[in-house]
Amino acid sequence: MDAEIIAVGSELLLGQIANTNGQFLSKQLAELGINVYYHTVVGDNSSRLENAISIAQTRADLIIFTGGLGPTKDDLTKETIAKILGKKLVTDAEALEGIEEYFIKTKRIMTENNKKQALVIEGSDILSNDHGMAPGMGFIVDNITYMLFPGPPKELNPMFLKYGSEFLLKQIGEAERIESRVLRFFGIGESQLETEIEDLIEAQTNPTIAPLAGDGEVTLRLTAKHRSPEIAKKLLDETEGLIADRVGEYIYGYDSTSLVDELMNRLKGMNLTISGAESLTGGLFLEELTRLSGASAVIKGGVVCYTNEIKEHVLGVNKSTLETKGAVSEETAEELATKVRKILQSDIGISFTGVAGPNESEGKPVGTVIIGISCLNYPTKVYPLLLTGTRQGIRTRTVKYGCYYLLKMLKELDS
Repeated sequence: MDAEIIAVGSELLLGQIANTNGQFLSKQLAELGINVYYHTVVGDNSSRLENAISIAQTRADLIIFTGGLGPTKDDLTKETIAKILGKKLVTDAEALEGIEEYFIKTKRIMTENNKKQALVIEGSDILSNDHGMAPGMGFIVDNITYMLFPGPPKELNPMFLKYGSEFLLKQIGEAERIESRVLRFFGIGESQLETEIEDLIEAQTNPTIAPLAGDGEVTLRLTAKHRSPEIAKKLLDETEGLIADRVGEYIYGYDSTSLVDELMNRLKGMNLTISGAESLTGGLFLEELTRLSGASAVIKGGVVCYTNEIKEHVLGVNKSTLETKGAVSEETAEELATKVRKILQSDIGISFTGVAGPNESEGKPVGTVIIGISCLNYPTKVYPLLLTGTRQGIRTRTVKYGCYYLLKMLKELDS
């Protein structure tokens, strides 16, 4: 099956809400082995919706609609589809009963237009709405499968999972299923990563390899298609192995994880505590860690040491180091990491110093960053970087690099 998803609602075009339904449905359809080739968003206008449907009918054999099933005049999805297909709208007794019960239960007056939500296209398989009023529906006309879902995600998501997927499985039978895996990389740019595995990308068939860059990281989505989930997983394992042989040192996790998530899990697993001395990042590193549950088990505390006075008088950095080497120096970063670890009595201390911009400092260019990591019973290490981007972008990427270097160190300690 080749699918097109048509989201109906002027609020989507105005940017008032995001089309999260499209993302959800695409993921679910992929797992069923259904290709989604087009996403269309159209406002609450019958003529434009008719045009969108006419186009979709030429390029998809599954058309899924979201939104426009409510009680108001601008909810016109099923009316427009019925008109195009020459179908009647009929009242679904079960849906109407559920709507009436809802108003009785909530002690609200049911206006006449709410009965509109119980109208369905004749001959449809009804998809019950366990979390709202308007039911969904599915039917086939001229070898094209049509499915209609309400717009609110709290109604659409459970409706699809419980009833919509079952309806589709009846149509596709034992079709090939799609299995995906996302490899997450840090410390390597998108262009370098593609260069390292260029021949694998060019030779891809099944699984496919799709690079994606964003927010200072790079990901590879591996997608395998097979009737057997076990064989699909084997295909993914083999392809991941080929990639890891070349750039495995940059892989830090899978799917929806993050550097912060992985760092927190590693610290918990090794029963280690950490503290931070943050100049450049101004507390951003510890903010990222403390938003995760269980942070109190690993975080001792931190100091935002934005001025030299705080670096010297609170954390004990030598005055001579600050005067001769500067606040933005490997020596200062090393002392900060060591001092904060000792003062807060943690297993690990990390420091961040540098120049976020917009102007240079101490004769050092914007983007100069130095990270220090001190670990009990191990030599302190410093990591100098030269980053580009906006002030906030430099600070955000600095935190990511801190997590990345910590993960590398912890993996070495744990090996």
